[in-house]
Amino acid sequence: MDNLFIAASPSSPEVDFRFDERRLSLKGESYPENAAQFWGDIIVALRRFLTEDTENATVTINVALAYFNSSSTKMLFSLFGALNDKAKAGTGTEIVLNWYHDEDDDTIFEFGQELMEDFPDLVFNDHAVKS
Repeated sequence: MDNLFIAASPSSPEVDFRFDERRLSLKGESYPENAAQFWGDIIVALRRFLTEDTENATVTINVALAYFNSSSTKMLFSLFGALNDKAKAGTGTEIVLNWYHDEDDDTIFEFGQELMEDFPDLVFNDHAVKS
């Protein structure tokens, strides 16, 4: 499966899915005009990847989003839901979610805590970063 790279824009994050390395990264801000359109193909690619060569493997997700709007939040929940479903499926796949946030940003920190509760099959690592 081909890797997926989308450069960041002023309103959308950098997406760097290195499927061959089982390492997926999101960073920047996400408030595209049409979140479903932006995230839709990304989620489709992720779901396809998860049906392929991920059994008995570790998949690492690095997320460093400084801001995302409510439309992007819904799409992120779909993305994390697909990852959680794979981790829960009993195929030996471990999904590690590294959640990076500014140490002073309570909103992003609390969203990460919500993800940890809502998607309990993900191995969640919180990383507070000094600004």
